[in-house]
Amino acid sequence: GPAPPAAGAARGGGAGGAAPPGAGAAGRAPAPAKGKRKGRKQAFTVMGTTDLHGRVLNWDYFTDAVYADKAHNDVGLAKISTLANQVREEKGWDRCLLIDSGDIIQGTQLTYYYARIEPIATDGDNVPDHPMAVAMNLMGYDAAALGNHEFNYGIPTLKAFEDQLEFPLLGANALHAKNEKPAFKPYVIKEVWLDEDTPLKVGILGLTNPGIAIWDKANVTGKMVFPGIVETAAKYVPRMKAAGADVIVVSAHSGIDEPTTYGDQLPWPEDASGEMAETVPGIDAVLVGHTHKEVAQRLIVNKKTGKTVVLSEPLCWGQRLSCFDFDVEFADGAWKVLSVSSRVLNSNTVPENPEIVDALTEQHKKVVAYVNQQIGTCKTDLSIAEARFRATPIIDLIGRVQADAVKAALAGGQYANLPVLAQAAPFNRTALIPAGQVKLRDAAGLYIYENTLEARVLTGAQLKDYLEFSAKYYNQLAPGAPVDKDALTGAETTPDYNYDSLYGLSYDIDIAQPKGKRIVNLSFQGKPIDPAAQFVLAVNNYRANGGGNFPHVAQAKLVWSNSDEIRNTMIAWVKAKGVIDPADFFTDSWRLVRAGQPVF
Repeated sequence: GPAPPAAGAARGGGAGGAAPPGAGAAGRAPAPAKGKRKGRKQAFTVMGTTDLHGRVLNWDYFTDAVYADKAHNDVGLAKISTLANQVREEKGWDRCLLIDSGDIIQGTQLTYYYARIEPIATDGDNVPDHPMAVAMNLMGYDAAALGNHEFNYGIPTLKAFEDQLEFPLLGANALHAKNEKPAFKPYVIKEVWLDEDTPLKVGILGLTNPGIAIWDKANVTGKMVFPGIVETAAKYVPRMKAAGADVIVVSAHSGIDEPTTYGDQLPWPEDASGEMAETVPGIDAVLVGHTHKEVAQRLIVNKKTGKTVVLSEPLCWGQRLSCFDFDVEFADGAWKVLSVSSRVLNSNTVPENPEIVDALTEQHKKVVAYVNQQIGTCKTDLSIAEARFRATPIIDLIGRVQADAVKAALAGGQYANLPVLAQAAPFNRTALIPAGQVKLRDAAGLYIYENTLEARVLTGAQLKDYLEFSAKYYNQLAPGAPVDKDALTGAETTPDYNYDSLYGLSYDIDIAQPKGKRIVNLSFQGKPIDPAAQFVLAVNNYRANGGGNFPHVAQAKLVWSNSDEIRNTMIAWVKAKGVIDPADFFTDSWRLVRAGQPVF
């Protein structure tokens, strides 16, 4: 179990751990003289990041260039460090805390490299430094909550990362399966010295997402369980108050009130931060994560106390920094919260902190060399740009690689004679495999998740249901109505990664029809599909475990699974073929129609 939550001084020091002037060795400013300014209003700030997903530098390892998007956002902890230090200079180094709400160690080739190529989970003498640990330690983080993607590489990698941190990794609802005791520290209480001889005690509770039990089933089943966010908060907030916390801040890897993507497969909602704020008394502020949204401030009134709780979510990838600005007062022997407000700061307004950049330079260079190794050639440019609206070779490439891997695995066995289909989704709207030389980063940029491959048996009727569920991605559009591509998909409610096409089948999607009645002309090898026929579906583990809540697949018979990432299967496939030629795999198998007429 975790060490008991202990009070600790508010950490001073930004990059390099430099403490504020006059600070002691622990990086804490000395306590003010006793009795000074009793009853006076004081201020302090809790800063927060979330869903960093392996971003330290303002760099895109898939394009091998400075990060760029249409909104001119920047990414990475090096930028956030500059922002955080500016807030500390403005508010006082000893009046600021810095926390994170999870999804730290997965998402770029930088962090993939130190999970798989030079893994930090090693018994060797020379354990590499994890780049996120290096940066976050230098920045003086006070605590971080677990995200669901922390479990993608298995518990040993997560524990190895935790061992490198100079601050606690919190997860009050991440429990050992055998005894349901916390596997990580549930909370921490930080002392913030204002103008009093009595420190203000800020309790930080960390909560992660119950969906881990589905999404990372292979890594956690029988080892860990993840009960509900609201229930766990209701258990721990009173404990933190009893332990002396004057202020309660929750760092929750959970959105405010989005729909749950895993349906009713678990009894707990995925995005419960709003419900928690509304129903659990005693919370002052919530750093929200998981949904990659920008929420500068959301105010929710607690039903039991009538008190307003402040929630903020700072987008993702280090694009924003949330700041919770507190006013407090020491009166009648205790600290009281007078007011809280939140705001977000944009990391594109500041330069990178050179201390963070310098600390990561060697690791960055190593990973750049790794992603730029050539793995083959391509006959023509393959772009994903139109993949949401029509069949494209780049998505069929994913399907073909997965189908080939499953066919090879099942050869000679009892399922060898069943036809193999494959599921694929447009994960990354900027993916491009160029004509000519193909580098590892081109394949990695097409398949950006650490998913692994499984094979499940489904019937023709179940596959039609599966496609109908996927086709709800599109908004209904009457024949003759103008076509606006930006308004055609429901990406706000159904993200791109939950829009699957099925390689090996042919079909039309009639978007003039209501959801659930859109799949027409569904055929296999030129003939209408037999509802009773059996097929093997090559499918990623996220989908197979119930991610996205697609019908049938999570309950379907598992006939094979693999522990290697699909991305690596793709890289090996390209290396073996030498040449990517769309003529080998592109089937142009589906289209959007309205009352039988093509939309495009």
